[in-house]
Amino acid sequence: MTSTVTVVSGGTPMAIFLATPQGAGPHPAIVVAHHRDGVDDFTRHACERLAEAGFIAAAPNLYHRRPAGEDTLQSRDYLEDGHTIVDVNATVDHLLSLKSVRRDAIGVLGHCMGGRTSFLCATAIPIFRVAGIFYGGGILTSRRDNRPPPIEFTRDISCPLIGFFGKEDKNPSPADVARISEECKRFNVRHEFKLYDGAGHAFQNFMNKATYREQQSDDAWSRLVPLLNAELKS
Repeated sequence: MTSTVTVVSGGTPMAIFLATPQGAGPHPAIVVAHHRDGVDDFTRHACERLAEAGFIAAAPNLYHRRPAGEDTLQSRDYLEDGHTIVDVNATVDHLLSLKSVRRDAIGVLGHCMGGRTSFLCATAIPIFRVAGIFYGGGILTSRRDNRPPPIEFTRDISCPLIGFFGKEDKNPSPADVARISEECKRFNVRHEFKLYDGAGHAFQNFMNKATYREQQSDDAWSRLVPLLNAELKS
């Protein structure tokens, strides 16, 4: 079942797309951070797939402070990490208000810029028990508000990370992924990263025929769900 709710975050209305599994629950929940194209068919499909696996999935519109209809590339350029953390916290608060959600079993994941959001929020929101990163670019760089890049806060991560990346990607490049892994090792952050041959950025995005790689995408899903189960359903 899917629905859209509206909450107030940072003083303005923010829509959250929800996908809910069958049964009364309570269910584990996952905040799904959208990619640069916003909460589109791809992000909604990811939420629905998570619901089919038994998770309540919630995708907030992180562009809600921007004008409706604005090009998402421009909206992305105006994102600030401080605002993003506020918005994800507001999404978590909504999930915690639902009787169908297990309060002790909440994770976060995202694709592309959403992968960066997932890493960022793992450093800042301690309720998360797992964070999934699909080819998250920009983890090593700052945003508009000039807050230090998320990588600088690796020490604050208290949950395991699950990461999926393409060896042909340039943001993050394999060297970037290696640096993120080294920071995780430095601060004893448990992580499991998978790099795929023959894949670049956005290899899961079936809406982009140029980048989509079905085999690698399916393999990533086959690995992701058991890992989420292990962290959130045990």
